[in-house]
Amino acid sequence: MTATELVQAYYAAFNAGDMPAFLALLDEEVVHDINQGERQTGKVAFAAFMDKMNRCYRERLSDIVVMQNQDGNRAAAEFVVHGEYLADDEGLPPAQGQTYVLPAGAFFEIDGGKIKRISNYYNLNDWIAQVA
Repeated sequence: MTATELVQAYYAAFNAGDMPAFLALLDEEVVHDINQGERQTGKVAFAAFMDKMNRCYRERLSDIVVMQNQDGNRAAAEFVVHGEYLADDEGLPPAQGQTYVLPAGAFFEIDGGKIKRISNYYNLNDWIAQVA
């Protein structure tokens, strides 16, 4: 599977809500750079992060464009997040079922056919303005 195909499979599993398939694409020691947050390491930490995200948000991604470098060990994706804010997330405005549409992007490192690093980026101020 190419890096592009791997990232496309990652987002297809996300959109399907298939967390086992989603997590299966990750290296056991995956590094996750959370937008405007901390760096977490390991599939267990990533799964816990996704549990929280799935409790607080319902999201679907569209307009996904994936690019990869010539060596196939790096990829980038740009997409639009269509979401609903379901439950309060610590440090953020209260959730009241607000909806939002947010452009976002991610960078990936690929090794051994698995995603080894994910760095996600979106405009947090734009999101807050939409849900406040």
